[in-house]
Amino acid sequence: MNIRVAVLMTPLLLTVALSGSLALANGGGGGDDMPSRPNCPKGQVLDTRSHRCVRQTSNLVPDEDRTNYAWQLAKDGRYEEALALLDTLKQPNTAKALNYRGYATRKLGRTDEGIGYYLQSVKLDPQYAQVREYLGEAYVIKGRLDLAQEQLQQIRSICGSTQCEEYQDLAEAINDSSKT
Repeated sequence: MNIRVAVLMTPLLLTVALSGSLALANGGGGGDDMPSRPNCPKGQVLDTRSHRCVRQTSNLVPDEDRTNYAWQLAKDGRYEEALALLDTLKQPNTAKALNYRGYATRKLGRTDEGIGYYLQSVKLDPQYAQVREYLGEAYVIKGRLDLAQEQLQQIRSICGSTQCEEYQDLAEAINDSSKT
């Protein structure tokens, strides 16, 4: 009887063990603000309703999912794919979408173009600390530490202190640029 139960339970236990390992390998296990998301193949986007990758041309995926997945692509270094996905937005002129477009563009070495997107994002949401951080980092790249410092002070005002991540990250970028 015990052998029969063991034989029947082994596949189930193996499946549970492997799925836990895969979740950890895919970025699960804590440490990030966002839950683990699958990496979709090029030309696809994550549909959060079905939790599946679908063609990025699908009309079923809302702009918010497209924007968030474009951010994931950009953070993973898939900048061209992020930009291509942002090109599919029905409403591309949101503060988040413009910020992420600026980030991907800047990371591709097109800093001036990225600054343009950041400035558009700031106009839409002047209290968006992340875009001010990235705008400041772009100014650091351009050697405009005075403008980067202005963004740092704006972030301090938005956060109410110097303890938020955006402030600390930009302060570090400014400090690191002064050392070179």
